[in-house]
Amino acid sequence: MTTHTYDVTVEWTGNLGSGTDDYRSFSRDHEVMAGGKAPIAASSDPAFRGDPARWNPEELLVTSVAQCHMLWYLHLCATGGVVVVDYEDHAHGVMTMDESGGGGRFTEIVLRPEVTVADPSMAEKARALHGDVHALCFIARSVNFPVTHLPVIRVQNS
Repeated sequence: MTTHTYDVTVEWTGNLGSGTDDYRSFSRDHEVMAGGKAPIAASSDPAFRGDPARWNPEELLVTSVAQCHMLWYLHLCATGGVVVVDYEDHAHGVMTMDESGGGGRFTEIVLRPEVTVADPSMAEKARALHGDVHALCFIARSVNFPVTHLPVIRVQNS
């Protein structure tokens, strides 16, 4: 069995001088780093006292699902004879809070990829290949909520 490992560092940068001596006394700011890459400035969701100018874990989860779908989709298109010339996804995730207000979980992610193909003869296959991605996408296969997709297929210069 082949395995792949992924190591990241999450470094809290939000000590405002008194650490976590009170729920409101510290910033949720942190950086996400991996293998010498530029750090990602992150925080918690603004609803949980985070900085709205920084990425939050919930956005990063939705991003991961959308990225994985796109990368597998482009692979399937390349090996299946579909020439994609543009791809943009406006992904949407829903997190539902528990009634107690103390926790929550994602209940769905909807991917809305807008794909432009080079030729009209490729449009139907381009649409169908989205359905094959879920069986391959590592991230979508790892989450316990539905990931759906609503693709829009366009033809270049049409």
